[in-house]
Amino acid sequence: MTIRAVVFDVGECLVDETREYGTWADWLGVPRHTFAAMFGAVVAQGRDYRETFQEFQPGFDLTAQRAARAEAGQPEWFGEDDLYPDVRPALAALRASGLWLGIAGNQTVRAGGLLRELFTGDVDLIGTSDDWGASKPDLAFFERVAAVVPYSNDEILYVGDRVDNDLRPGAAAGMHTALIRRGPWATIQWNTPEALKLPTFRVESLEELPARIVEFNSRVR
Repeated sequence: MTIRAVVFDVGECLVDETREYGTWADWLGVPRHTFAAMFGAVVAQGRDYRETFQEFQPGFDLTAQRAARAEAGQPEWFGEDDLYPDVRPALAALRASGLWLGIAGNQTVRAGGLLRELFTGDVDLIGTSDDWGASKPDLAFFERVAAVVPYSNDEILYVGDRVDNDLRPGAAAGMHTALIRRGPWATIQWNTPEALKLPTFRVESLEELPARIVEFNSRVR
């Protein structure tokens, strides 16, 4: 089936999380480069990224600490300057080609609000794991995506930066997948067997997607 809808992950797909993780290092009172090094080591070991916080503060509760940061006037936040530079051009080109567009990722309700402020009118749907009560890599998350996209699963392309959270469960749900090479996960996973074989597309920039989708659709028609 041809690709008729494109759904994007958020962190390290649309949003560069470098600044946000830097603020977490500041909150923990550790040097940013030390936090980044530990983050990379945790990801490389295939562990949950949240274990990074445990390395510096055993018993760290991310939800509680998010609330504490908000109370201290340092809430979770990202804005236009945190978007990767290819995001706006890619969305415009995909929209111009008539594709249905969505954004869906493991994000908080607050992050969902920030996304709606940034992308109102640019996409057809914005959904988060907190909105849906299901988070990646659970198949239930992708079932929620499929339920809100007005096309069949095999007409959906899910774009993300992680083999484990995005490509593997997306493919299991019967969707096409694209791996974008940026951020810690894609950088570390890029040459693994799954990253080489599993995705429908491997791209260095989101601006590659319109032409790749056109080419793909012309082959399967």
